[in-house]
Parts: sequence; C-alpha cells; structure tokens
Amino acid sequence: MEPSDETLVFACRQGDEAAWEKLIDRYQRLIYTIPRRSGLDADLAAEVFQRVCMTLLRKIDSIEQPSRVGAWLVTTARRETWRISRHARADGVSLEQAFAGDEDEPVELPDDAPLPEDVLERIEAQHTVRNAVNELDDRCRQLIVLLFYRDDMPSYAEIADQLDTSEGSIGPTRARCLQKLRRLIDTTEKQIY
Repeated sequence: MEPSDETLVFACRQGDEAAWEKLIDRYQRLIYTIPRRSGLDADLAAEVFQRVCMTLLRKIDSIEQPSRVGAWLVTTARRETWRISRHARADGVSLEQAFAGDEDEPVELPDDAPLPEDVLERIEAQHTVRNAVNELDDRCRQLIVLLFYRDDMPSYAEIADQLDTSEGSIGPTRARCLQKLRRLIDTTEKQIY
C-alpha cells in the first residue's frame, strides 16, 4: 500500500529525500497540467512546476493539514499560473519579470481565472483515478490500461493474448478490477475529506 500524503509530508519534514521524491512524483502531472490547461506553453508550465515545488519545500513545515497537501499544491499551482498568465499578457515581459515579486503575497484569483472550477475538479478526479490505477495489482492495472487508456481499444482476443488468459474471463476480471479501483478511490476520497 502506498504511503498517505500525510505520512509523506511528515517524512519530508524529517528530511526524508525518498519521501520528497515520492510526493513530487505523485503530484507532478497534476501540478504541470494546471498551467498547460490554462494555455501556458511547456517552458512556462515547467517554471510554474518548479516554483510550486520550491514553495512546497519552503513551507512544508507550515502546512496545517498535511493530508490535504494535494489541494494545497493545486491552489499554489493555480496562483502561480494566474500570476504568470497575468504578466505574460503584457507585451515585452521577460520570464524573469513575470516571476518577480513577493512570493508570499496572497493572490486573489479573479472570476475569470484561466482555469475554471469544473476543469480543475476534472483534473483532480483524473489525478485520483490515475493514482488508484497505479496502486492496483499488475494484472488489474494492465487490464484497465488496455481497456480504458488506449486510443485504439484492442479486441478481447488481443487482451486475452496479452494477459495470457481466456477471452471469457476478461468480463468478470474487468468487473473485479473496477470494484478494486472504486474501493481505492473511495479510500482516497475519505482520506482527503
């Protein structure tokens, strides 16, 4: 079983580098997706990612609810994304200028923020599902990826061949794997809320 966010945050506070890597690895796709979905290019999104990680490192000891570090990271990524989007709209602003300013200054997101709440909720849900899929056993993870993550859905014959099983067992196995996935997602949501 994967360590909880809270466990990782506490380990990070103790200087555990492996916990830091695990925490960043867990959230890197989510953090990076926020600026990309907001229209920032790959370089600016990478800069937002780096700044979010640096902010987390600086403030890891002051996070009041370690179990909700994911929400904290999303909020921080949204603020950094908004900050760079605001500056990038102005002509002649360099990357350094766009990121200049007081990092601790609170930023209020306007109603027309680059990332609407429904998109943010969808990104967070995708992140939760992706993490849950990664926690499945190998057989279930492979089946879920083959059935739901590929653009070209393979036939049951191809799936059976790849999983070294019969075509008739794919349906029941899929049902069991989806039940496992649902339990993992429910457990994650209970930890967060």
